[in-house]
Amino acid sequence: MALRFQTRRKEKGGRLLCLLSVFTLLVVSLCSCGSQENDGITVNPVTYDYEQTLNIIDDNYRNYYEIFVYSFYDSDGDGIGDLNGVIEKLDYIADMGFNGIWLMPIMPSPTYHKYDVTDYYGIDSAYGTVEDFARLAEECHNRGIRLVIDMVINHSSSQHDWFVQACSYLRTLPEDAEPDPSECPYVEYYHFSREYGGSTYYAVRGCDWYYEGSFWSEMPDLNLSCESLRQEFEEIAAYWIDLGVDGFRMDAALHFEETDTEFNTGVLNWLYEYCKGLNPDFYMVSEIWAATPTIADYYGSKTPSMFNFDAAGAEGMLIQAARGKYSAANLVAKMQSYQETFGSEYADYIDAPFLTNHDMSRVANALVNDGDNLKMACGLLMMMNGSPFVYYGEEIGMASKGTADENKRIAMYWSDADTEGMTKGPTGADAITSGFAAVDEQLADGMSILNYYKRALRLRNENPEIARGSITIVESLCNDNQAAILKTWQDSTIGIVYNISDEEIQVTLSGTEFTEMQIRGYLTLNGEIITLKDGVLTMPAKSICVLK
Repeated sequence: MALRFQTRRKEKGGRLLCLLSVFTLLVVSLCSCGSQENDGITVNPVTYDYEQTLNIIDDNYRNYYEIFVYSFYDSDGDGIGDLNGVIEKLDYIADMGFNGIWLMPIMPSPTYHKYDVTDYYGIDSAYGTVEDFARLAEECHNRGIRLVIDMVINHSSSQHDWFVQACSYLRTLPEDAEPDPSECPYVEYYHFSREYGGSTYYAVRGCDWYYEGSFWSEMPDLNLSCESLRQEFEEIAAYWIDLGVDGFRMDAALHFEETDTEFNTGVLNWLYEYCKGLNPDFYMVSEIWAATPTIADYYGSKTPSMFNFDAAGAEGMLIQAARGKYSAANLVAKMQSYQETFGSEYADYIDAPFLTNHDMSRVANALVNDGDNLKMACGLLMMMNGSPFVYYGEEIGMASKGTADENKRIAMYWSDADTEGMTKGPTGADAITSGFAAVDEQLADGMSILNYYKRALRLRNENPEIARGSITIVESLCNDNQAAILKTWQDSTIGIVYNISDEEIQVTLSGTEFTEMQIRGYLTLNGEIITLKDGVLTMPAKSICVLK
């Protein structure tokens, strides 16, 4: 506790100095009846002249916010986040510029993470009721937010009634007798065998049978080739769609059958087509934790989205480029290659880029709490095609610790002064001090990471070409730390120019495809202004400019 207090005092002192600096700049600016020139960069932290009319298209290109309900917001004072807590924060989410939410598992489960489901038709009692969920869906839709939930079909809990009944039945079989699905249909729902299949197989207590559990003994793998099980999941999908769900995040899709891409993509296609038959606008995004060629193979499922693990994580191009370890020219080349590689498998694909998620160390750890680099990483993500996903707390620079999953899913940091709604976070998680202020303080600080996220999300919501546009690289404007691309969607083209260096640059646009374009908006670290004069674009360090 003392360490947290000392850290926060130090941060507040630093922020006070920053605010004093901003005030000084403002006074100088007002006294000179213009903007201040600071080492060649025009600085006026209270001015931004490029806010455009929102142009949000009602389709499956969205800005998604990933929520671990357990740690998000507590509405009833028990220290555990809940669905009503999510409802209370919908205005915050919408105001940030998100128009999609992905809820990590919400169904009944014996674990805190809830990736082992005991009832596919229920809501975990710690989170609320089915009625609470229906109200959440309604409140999301009232705000133009689409709601995606985790659908875990690779495995169930060992406490699920299907598995309990199947094991009980196997224990009644005479020696050497084969199970009869007409006597117990659930024996076909799992991978049971009398032969020990290796380290991922576990004994059924009380008999000579084994079952497969690729992730954990208490998560028995489901047999998705079983037609009866597929019918069960069709009924489950219909149930959630009736409750207002707009899409599924498909957990562990790479593992339905290990190394069997044809089978796994067939499963995704089956469930997606069924759901689309119930809701033509249904969305699906799948977890394929693999390199680009494998992700591309899974677009052969003809389902909308795969998470772009190639771009994500501490070693992915977005975080590496924010650190200055991956060139801007290579960044845009990779963006174009995704378009070509994924699009060749499925023309209607929607990329799903992200920085980190609930299984990874947080982006603040990868960037060592460097606020400028955190902003840059956000800016790079928000210029990507597709539907970006932001893990709760990334918008305020929350940190994680070590490799324990609990430490990657800690309580959302809403306030120091007002602890109402703050959760306890997972049991066993370490106390982790944030290097940055809580939500309430960052909302009030125009130069905060949070407000950078808001502007970046607004740029996406003003310019639908960012998400949907076909990419053309302007090679003459690309070098190590500088890059320029065009994005064309329907009959509209925008330009995006990147400076990922730590220095101001001047980019000559005259004589290029940008010649007739004007500034439409930009992202800078701390209120610096990007200017375009006589065909020369002046860009401060780590900045991004959108032109049209």
